Amino acid sequence: MKIVIINSGSSSIKYQLIEMPAGEVICSGMIDRIGLETSNLSYVTKNNKIEETLPIPNHKVGLKKIAGLLMDENVGVIKSTLEIDAVGHRVVHGASSFSDTTIINDEVKDKIKQLFELAPLHNPANFEGIVVAEEIFASAKQVAVFDTAFHQTIPVLAHKYAVPNFLLTENKIRVYGFHGTSHKYVSEKAIKFLENSSKIITIHLGNGCSMTAVKDGKSIDTTLGFGPMNGLIMGTRSGDIDQSVIFYMVNSLGYSVSDVSTMLNKQSGMLGLTGFSDLRDIESQAGQGNRDCQLALDMNAYRIKKYIGSYAAALNGLDAIVFTAGIGENSSYIRKLVCTDMDYFGIEIDEAKNEMRSKEIREINTPQSKTKVLVIPTNEEIEIANQVYDLLLSI
Repeated sequence: MKIVIINSGSSSIKYQLIEMPAGEVICSGMIDRIGLETSNLSYVTKNNKIEETLPIPNHKVGLKKIAGLLMDENVGVIKSTLEIDAVGHRVVHGASSFSDTTIINDEVKDKIKQLFELAPLHNPANFEGIVVAEEIFASAKQVAVFDTAFHQTIPVLAHKYAVPNFLLTENKIRVYGFHGTSHKYVSEKAIKFLENSSKIITIHLGNGCSMTAVKDGKSIDTTLGFGPMNGLIMGTRSGDIDQSVIFYMVNSLGYSVSDVSTMLNKQSGMLGLTGFSDLRDIESQAGQGNRDCQLALDMNAYRIKKYIGSYAAALNGLDAIVFTAGIGENSSYIRKLVCTDMDYFGIEIDEAKNEMRSKEIREINTPQSKTKVLVIPTNEEIEIANQVYDLLLSI
């Protein structure tokens, strides 16, 4: 079964063509900077690698370009889109409407549209990817995999806010959580790797960041809540903030609600603290003596450490912590900051192991560390493909 995986962002498309059930990646790539004259395209197979800079005005043009490469007589891997059995779409917010992987129909699309305001940076782009894929891969099953689905197991005492009850019962305001596909994938890998681990904290660090407490393979709490802005300090998102700050900005400083939303989503986090949103730039600047950048790194690690403490309490113990995603997998410095002075939790890293780079699961703790510290590369595309394949086999 050939499955195309599409992760459609606001200005990007990540894609893979995967042969299931073997999980073989036939090709992969991405398009970013969509809407600009200088969009970047990559297309990688076992025998070819293409990288281009060209104008990609919108997602439709981008997906048509990808389909063209898939069928190209020189570098293509299929002869027709009819060979594609299914297209798996990452959709960020499923709210209470979706707790499982779902075949996409008109009703599902309508519900995804209704959730635009809950994930304004993500769901509209996800929806655009669905609409375009339906046109290009017309014979394939279109399937949605929701970031929020893994967190549907969070108990009510953790997912309910201390606000009037009708806001939950009537308006469905609650903790939903995000990055669920990633947290599910790496937690399952950790459980298999450690064989008998039941209390795990997964730490997904990228431009968006989140942590999840996983007990016996199920999410029991997570840092991102009703929308994807709470919790940790992110690339451009503030993470946790006192609600009074928002009221003060609106009522006393003259900001509109829209202004505040834009600031907290797009102008805060590491960008607001340093002027940079890319952690590589921030680490480089800190190394050159930039105090704002060093403080931002320390704040970032401090926030993560606080959540490790609270989730260790929620789990009533801790077997392992897992670092994953772009920053979690690649920044040895952030891992070191997080794991320093954490001996109370039995966390102690081996600095030499921490500096090693690998695409495989690895332990970076010392032999005497009571808590395992793992680095596990996430693979949301493979996880989506697995869920799509399992769904299609069941129907």
